[in-house]
Amino acid sequence: MILREKRLIEKIISLNIDLIGYKDALAVIIDLALRRQASYICFANVHMTIEAYEDNEFTHQVNNASLVLADGVPIVKSLKFIHGKSQERIAGMDVFPDLLKLLEKECLKVFFFGSTAETLERIRARAVREFPQLKIAGLYSPPFNRSLDDEAYITLIKESGANLVFVALGCPKQEKWMACHSRKIDAPLLGVGGAFPVYAGIASRAPFFMQNMGLEWLYRLIQEPRRLFKRYFKTNTLFIYLILKVKAQIF
Repeated sequence: MILREKRLIEKIISLNIDLIGYKDALAVIIDLALRRQASYICFANVHMTIEAYEDNEFTHQVNNASLVLADGVPIVKSLKFIHGKSQERIAGMDVFPDLLKLLEKECLKVFFFGSTAETLERIRARAVREFPQLKIAGLYSPPFNRSLDDEAYITLIKESGANLVFVALGCPKQEKWMACHSRKIDAPLLGVGGAFPVYAGIASRAPFFMQNMGLEWLYRLIQEPRRLFKRYFKTNTLFIYLILKVKAQIF
């Protein structure tokens, strides 16, 4: 495994983004899973970047991850715009099924933590259908009225023998949970939030042309305008302003 401090990293506003190829990122994650290395991986998009900009503790938590990957097209384009660096997009929604395939191949166990019981059962059904030899160590949807800091969750995951844990609690909750508890679990934790409902078939992903144009946020906004309008208006506007500000300071 390549240690993070020995890989190329560039800063986008306050987050340190790993410059790494898609296949290399998968290889690093599988290596962590094979060695049962306590660690966590974050997938950075505009929302996470703005959350980090407004919360220094959250910035520290994300930047302490074993990998911070460029999930969103705006992050990829910003790396090129500010630093002149080309970077593949490494989206959690793409990584999710690709890792399931690799986990099956390596005979490794996976645990799904978060989301709803219905979503988890749909994930199980599809995963069993697509990857019949995949070892599912467990699935758990934490009740909304119970603290996520409950040590029973840690015990459940540890006793399952999972080599890798997918975490879907939403940003920034999932990243904070992983940062706080990763050292207690002998497996990499991946915060993949939106990948769960998409893989489960409960939510649909934007058409490919919208993905390439960095307009997945617009597709989600059309689907849930009342819930997302205020958030996207704030985060997208602030992100563009901060990127232009950083670029102006370079010259």
